[in-house]
Amino acid sequence: MARLLYRLGFGAHRRRLVVVLLWLLVLVGTAVGATTLAGETSNAVSIPGQESTTALDKIRERFGTAGGATARVVVKAPEGKKFVEPDQAKALGDLVAELGTLPGVTNAANPLDPAAPAVNKDVNVAYSTVTFEAKPGEVTEEQRTALLNAAADARATGLTVEVTGEAVQAPPHVGGVVEGIGVVMALLILAITYGSLVMAGMNLLTAAVGVGIGALGVTISTGFLDLQSTTPVLATMLGLAVGIDYALFIINRYRQELRRGADVGDAIGIAVGTAGSAVVTAGLTVVIALAGLAVAGIPFLTQMGIAAAATIVVAVLIAITLVPAVLSYVGRRALPRKQRTEPTTEPHERGFYRGWVGTVTRYRLPALLLTVLGLGAIAIPVASMQTTLVPIPAADSTQARAERMLADGFGEGFNGPLVVLFEGGDAEATATRLKPEIEAMDDVAFAATPKATDDHSAAQLAVIPKSGPTSEATEQLVTDLRAKLADLDGTTAYVTGQTAVSVDVAKTLDRALPLYLAVVVGLALVLLVLVFRSLLVPLVGVLGFLLTVGTSLGATVAVFQWGWLADAVNLDTTGPLISLTPIIVIGILFGLAMDYQVFLVSRMHEAHHRGADPREAITTGFRQAAPVVVAAALIMFSVFAGFVPSGEATIKSISFALAIGIVVDAFVIRMVVVPAALALLGKSAWWLPKWLHWLPRLDVEGTALTPEREATDRPREPVNA
Repeated sequence: MARLLYRLGFGAHRRRLVVVLLWLLVLVGTAVGATTLAGETSNAVSIPGQESTTALDKIRERFGTAGGATARVVVKAPEGKKFVEPDQAKALGDLVAELGTLPGVTNAANPLDPAAPAVNKDVNVAYSTVTFEAKPGEVTEEQRTALLNAAADARATGLTVEVTGEAVQAPPHVGGVVEGIGVVMALLILAITYGSLVMAGMNLLTAAVGVGIGALGVTISTGFLDLQSTTPVLATMLGLAVGIDYALFIINRYRQELRRGADVGDAIGIAVGTAGSAVVTAGLTVVIALAGLAVAGIPFLTQMGIAAAATIVVAVLIAITLVPAVLSYVGRRALPRKQRTEPTTEPHERGFYRGWVGTVTRYRLPALLLTVLGLGAIAIPVASMQTTLVPIPAADSTQARAERMLADGFGEGFNGPLVVLFEGGDAEATATRLKPEIEAMDDVAFAATPKATDDHSAAQLAVIPKSGPTSEATEQLVTDLRAKLADLDGTTAYVTGQTAVSVDVAKTLDRALPLYLAVVVGLALVLLVLVFRSLLVPLVGVLGFLLTVGTSLGATVAVFQWGWLADAVNLDTTGPLISLTPIIVIGILFGLAMDYQVFLVSRMHEAHHRGADPREAITTGFRQAAPVVVAAALIMFSVFAGFVPSGEATIKSISFALAIGIVVDAFVIRMVVVPAALALLGKSAWWLPKWLHWLPRLDVEGTALTPEREATDRPREPVNA
C-alpha cells in the first residue's frame, strides 16, 4: 500500500494543476446540484414495523389526517378571567378560526366544543390541537413560522399564547457563530503547530473543500431520499474534524522529510506513502464504524452512518490527492525560512514528549492502575443513563412555556399523551368497555371518550398519564398497557404516541447495540492485526476504547442528566439523553480512537521493525507521533466543542460526548494507557502466532520506500520551490 500511495502522491505532485482543477470542478458541481436538487429533511424518528409506527400509519389511513403532524396552541386567559366570559370566548374562537386557515393546516380543534372540550377545570387554560397535512417531521419552515406568527398576533388581545408539539420542532442548523469559534480555534492550533499562518490556512482550506463536497453531496441526496435532519449536521461535524486532521498528518510528515534533506517530489511521495497509508487505514476504521450502523437495521441510523462515512471517504481522497498537489505549489515554503536551506533535526524529537513517555514507561504499572481507576470512576454515571426521543425544549422557548402551562392547567401527563388504537370487530364497543379499566391503571390520569370510524371497526382512545413524557413511570405505562391489551377477542390493540415511539426505538437500539459492537469491533480488530501484525496491540487499543466510551457517556450523563456543571455547557434544562446518543457516540468515537491508535503505534511499530528494543521503540515512536496527535486531538476537540453551546438539544449532548471522548482517548488512553501497557508487555506486545504469519503485510509505515528501490522506479525530477 505504501508504494502505491507513494506513486499516487508523486503523481499528484507532477499533475498538480489538473488535480486542483478537478477537485474545484467537483466542488462547484456539488454546489450547483445542492442548489437545484435539494429537498427537505425530516425530524421524524421511527422504525418501520414497530408497534407505535404501525399504529400511526393505521390511524392516518383509517382516520384521514389524524396521522399528520400536530401542534398544541395553549391559551391562558388574563388574570382573573375565564373562558366562559363572552369576550374571552370570542377571543379564543377568533384564534381557532385563524389557525384553521394557516398553510398546511387541515384542522384546528375548538377547545370550547361541548363534544370534545379542551379546557381545564378552572376554565382559564385551554388548548387547540392543530393538525397538519404533513407527516411528523415534515412540516416546512414556512408553515411553522405562520403558526408562531398567529400565536404572537393573538397575544395582542390579552391572551397568553404559546405553542408546542412535533409540528414546531425545527431541524438543527449548521454554521452558527459558536460553531465558527471551533473552526477559528482549529486555525490557531494549526498555526502554532506549523509556525505558519499560511500553512494553517492551507490545511483548513483543503479540509473545507472535502467537507464542502461531502456536505453538499448529502444535501443533494435530500432531494431523492427522506433524510433525518441531524444527518447533514453529523456529516459536516465529523467530516470537518477528520479532514483537518488527515491533512495535518500528511503535511507534518512532508515537513519532516524536507528537514531530512528530501526534495519536494520525494518528500510529497514519502509523506503520502507513509502518513497517507496511516490516513487510509484510519479512515477505513472510521468508515467501518459508521457504515456498521446499518447492522442495527434502523433506516434513519443507516442513513446517518452512510452519509458520514461518505464524507470521510471524500476527506481521505482529498488528503492523498489534493493536499499533495497543493504542497507541490508550496514547496519548501512549508518550512520556516531558517530550515529551508539545509537538513535539520526534527524539533519535536526531544524535550517534553521524551520526558512524558519516559515517565509513563518507567512507572508503567502505577500509571496504568491510576488511569484505569480514575476513568472507571468517571464512567460510573453510565449505570443510571436514561434515553428518550422526546426532545427537551430550551427553557426560554415557546415550547417550554406551553408545556409548563399545560402541566399547571391539566397535569404533567398532558405533555406526553398516549393513543390506543383498537382495530377489528366492534372496536368502538371494545374501547368503551375497556376505558374504565384503563383509567384505573397506575399512572393514568384519565382516558378520553373513544373516537371511532363510521363503521365502528376502528377506534382510538387518548390516554393521559399522570407523569411527564420523559419519566420512567410513563414509559412503564406503555409496557403495562400493551400487556393488558395483548389478548383481546376479535380486536387488536396498538399503543402509540410520541412516548411509545421513544420506547420502541430505545428497545430496538438496545437490542442492536451488542451486534453492532461485535461486528464493528471484530472487523476493526482484523484490520489492526493486519496493520501491526500483532494480536495484543490491537487488543490494548480496543480495551482502551471501552474506557473512552465509558468515560465519555458517564460525563455526559453527569452533566446533561444530573445537571453537574450545566452552566459550563449552556444547558438550561436537564433530562434523559436523546436515544441516538449512545450508539452514534460509540460509532464515531471508535473510528476516531482507532485513528489515534494507528497514527501513534504505527511509528512505534516502525521503530520496532527497524531493530529497536521494545522500550526504545515506544519512546521513539511516541516522540515522533505524539506532537501531531496532540494537535489533531485539540483540533477535533475544538470542532466538536463548537457545537455544544449552540442550543440544539439533539446535537448538544452528542457533540459534548464526542469532545470529552476525544480528550480522554488522545491525552489519557493513547498517551498513558497504551505506552504503559506496551511497556508492561515488552516483546510480547508484537507477538503474532505462527499460524497467522500468512497474513498480508500492509506496510503502513512505508518500510518498502527506500531511496534505492524508488530510484529504479522513476528518474528524479527537480521541482522549483
